[in-house]
Amino acid sequence: MKSTVSRALVAASVTVALGLTAACGSDNGDGGDKGGDGKKASHSAGSKAESKPKPKPEAESGSTALSAAELEKAVLAKGDLKEYKVEKMSAEDMPAQTVPADPAACQPLANMFMFTTDPAAKSRVGRTLTGVDELDATVISVALLAHDRADAEKTMDELRTATKKCTAYEHAGSKYREVAALPAPKAGDDAVAYKVVGMIEGQKTPMSFTVVRSGPTLAAFYSINLLQPKKFGVPAKLVEKQVEKLKSR
Repeated sequence: MKSTVSRALVAASVTVALGLTAACGSDNGDGGDKGGDGKKASHSAGSKAESKPKPKPEAESGSTALSAAELEKAVLAKGDLKEYKVEKMSAEDMPAQTVPADPAACQPLANMFMFTTDPAAKSRVGRTLTGVDELDATVISVALLAHDRADAEKTMDELRTATKKCTAYEHAGSKYREVAALPAPKAGDDAVAYKVVGMIEGQKTPMSFTVVRSGPTLAAFYSINLLQPKKFGVPAKLVEKQVEKLKSR
C-alpha cells in the first residue's frame, strides 16, 4: 500500500514539476500534436524537379517530417520493454505553446522541458514509462518530435549550445539550477544529454534529459526520481530501443 501511494505522489509531483498549468497553453497540445500539418515540406518541389529516373521519396531519404501516424507506429509501446509500463501522454502533458525563459540563453532547455521546440514540431507523440516494480519511483517520459531535417539539426545545435551557456534559469514560475551537460549516448545521428536541478516539495531534485536525432525526428527522454533524487538518468537500454524502433519503422 505504501509503495503504491508513493508512486501516485511521484506521478502527481512530476506533473507539477513539468509546470503543466493552464498558463502554459493547451491549444493543439495532444500526445500527437498537429501544430504544423498545414506546412509543406521545403524539399518536395526540388525532388520532383530532379531528372534522375525514379527519384527516392523525400520521406525515405530522411529529409522531411514524419506524420503523426508514423510517429504513433514508431514510439515505444506496451511490450517493447518488459521492465516498463507504458501510458499515452495526455493533451495537458504536452502543451503546444512555448513559455519564455529567463535568461533567453536557456530557452531551448525550457522548451524541451515540455517537449516543445522552436520552430515547432510538425507533429508529436508522447508516452510515460514507469517500472513494473512498484518500489521503483523513477518516472520517464518519452516524446517523438517530427521535424524537417534542417529544423531537427538546428534544435540539436541550440540544445548543445544552451548546455554550455546556461547554468540556471526561471521558467513557468519555477527556478532551475545546476544545468550541466552529461555524456551523450552513442545513438542515432546526433545526441545531447544534460541535467537540470529543480526544487520539488522542498528538496533539490535532479532531472535528466537525453535528446537523440534520428534523421529528421527527435526522440526526447526525461527522467526523474523523487524518492531517490540522486538516482536519476535515462537508461541506455530504453534510448537504444526507442531509436531502433524509430529507424526500423
